[in-house]
Amino acid sequence: MKTAAVIPARYGSMRFPGKVLAQLQGKPIIQWVWERAIQSKADVVLIAADDPKVEEAIKKFGGNVVMTRPDHPSGSDRIWEAAENLDVDLIVNIQGDEPMIPPSVINDLIDAMANCDAEMGTVVVPVKRSEVEHNPNLPKVTLTSDGYAIYFSRSMIPYLREGGEETEVYRHWGIYAYRREALKKFVSLPPGKLEQCEKLEQLRALENGMRIKVIQTNFETIGIDTPEDLERAEAFLAQRKG
Repeated sequence: MKTAAVIPARYGSMRFPGKVLAQLQGKPIIQWVWERAIQSKADVVLIAADDPKVEEAIKKFGGNVVMTRPDHPSGSDRIWEAAENLDVDLIVNIQGDEPMIPPSVINDLIDAMANCDAEMGTVVVPVKRSEVEHNPNLPKVTLTSDGYAIYFSRSMIPYLREGGEETEVYRHWGIYAYRREALKKFVSLPPGKLEQCEKLEQLRALENGMRIKVIQTNFETIGIDTPEDLERAEAFLAQRKG
């Protein structure tokens, strides 16, 4: 199964403008992601940029970059523009603000898609309820017994009612794998009601009957959404070096 890993690198960010070019231990964040992705088993790795400044930075470190429209409504639309003409079976969306993503997680997702018939795949991290229940920026996921997504929500799911029995809690990690035709279909669909309510685009897939295979990892990442996240990442890497 031929696979492309595509990294959307959008310059604009409401909470942290230009974050993909922010320096982490002397390298732009997007370079960290690129260096992790090229260690995976993906046959093709490319970065989908939307700004000449990002394109220039990527070329400086030798990355494979394609320019895309600046007005895409979602990362999935940007991924499709970048990968539409590639001769691949599977397209993996690796977020451009995940500098610590392990290549092994990318590989596990590719392997999972090779061994199931789901249109899409994604990753979750088991967590304690107390770590996520009051944070709408950490989407939660409920799963079927055989590892497919039932629902994603910014609210706490499953809800633990008084007298109820605790069960597994999972935080969504926004890495996706799409079969080529599934991504083509996904970006052609209008935003769904649930998607527009929760502002989670993966709900569009569930609303339209698409199956999402879910794999689990215990890896704890630091996604860079704010300048404070960048400081945490710097401290984490400095501590690991020490």
